[in-house]
This record gives sequence, structure tokens and C-alpha cells, in this order.
Amino acid sequence: MVRLPGGQVELHDARRRTRRTVELEPFEIARFAVTQEQLAEMIGGESTHPRRPVTDVSWLRAIRFCNAASEWEGLDPAYTFEGEEVTWHVDADGYRLPTEAEWEFACRAGSTGAHYGPLPDIAWTSADGVTHPMDVGGKLPNLHGLFDTLGNVWEWCWDHLDPARYGDYRVFRGGGFADDAHSVRAGVRRGGPPRSHSDDIGFRVARGGFDADAAAQGWSKEADRRRGDLGGPLPSGWTPRR
Repeated sequence: MVRLPGGQVELHDARRRTRRTVELEPFEIARFAVTQEQLAEMIGGESTHPRRPVTDVSWLRAIRFCNAASEWEGLDPAYTFEGEEVTWHVDADGYRLPTEAEWEFACRAGSTGAHYGPLPDIAWTSADGVTHPMDVGGKLPNLHGLFDTLGNVWEWCWDHLDPARYGDYRVFRGGGFADDAHSVRAGVRRGGPPRSHSDDIGFRVARGGFDADAAAQGWSKEADRRRGDLGGPLPSGWTPRR
């Protein structure tokens, strides 16, 4: 884990054509995406390639990994479940998925462009001609010392993608090994249902508890509710929910 200081990050909502600045408190985030070996140790699964980032993992399974890792280390689990309804206890000190604001702040590491360095040096993309995720840490890190926040695998975040149009879809960020430079950018956001999984979506964990849930690291229940009430046209490139 790497401890990052508090700071600001600007998030762009393409559908609503708005930007918002989020003030972040200090938090911790993993240096690497969770690997096949780590997932197998915590909650089971194959570990054919131990150092590759785990993929074909749903948002819900990532949440369960976070709780299992917290319990293993004697930390307060960040999440509770009621069926498939997940509640984040923002004051818990256990492992969790980063918020979208935390993820982008961690990825950018002070940079303001689409990439935090020359893409061939920092990210596995379609330009490399690989057919699967590569072992974590094979490219250069950003200035926070984080590897593969761009390319290799997309990474699940806590936040909803767009409640008004996509209901319970959750965000994933960063681009994957089969994507080109248009998708492998710090500001690009995609999403899927919490039970969905793909061969290019994984996750990394964060830690940090906060005093109140009014706007914990850029997220709040109230903001989700407001966004769910808003309509508007889909931005170019988005497809309707099926």
C-alpha cells in the first residue's frame, strides 16, 4: 500500500457535461492491482499465473475480497451486505475499492494530461500486441509509485456509473491490454453491472476511514440519488443499458 496525501482532483461527467472538483483526505492505495495469487489466497480461484492481475472478477466479488482481506488482518470490514445491496461504512479502516475520485487522483499523480508519461513506457495496450494481461509491475510507475493504473486491466471503483441511465452499474477505470490510446486515459470512465465480469477487468484496493458519509472522498448517497433523478442525452460512444 502507498499512502497518498490529501489533495484536489477534477472529475468530468460526460453525459451532463459538467466538471466538479473533489477535495480528498489522505488515503492508502495498493501499489499493484490485486493478483491471481492474492485472490486465490483470500477467497479461492485459479492462480495459473500468480503475478498477473486477476480478471473475470465481478464488482461484487471484488467487494468480498476486500472484506476477506480486512478480516484476515484484523481490520474492520468496510462493507456489509443485504442480499446484493452493499453498504460502505466510511469510518471503517478495512480494505475497500477506491472511489472514482481517489482512483483518478492516484492515477494522475499530479499530471494533468491524458497520461502520466509516454504510453509505451507506462501501460500495456493494444500497441504491444499482447493477448492477455501481463504480470504486474512490468512497465514504469507513476510519480506516486503506482504501477499499471493505465493499461493492462480496467479497475473497478466503488461509484455508480450513471444512476439515471444505468441503474446499478459500477465504474471501472484505466483501460486494458486490448485497448488503444483513446481508451487508455486517466479521464476515461466505463462501467458494468455489479455481477458482470470480463477478461480485461480487475481491481486494486484502497484503505482509509472518514468521519462522516456526507461526501466521503467524492461519493455520497445523496449525490447518487440526485444523479439518478436527472435525465439527458447519452454522450457519444455510450450505449443504452440492455
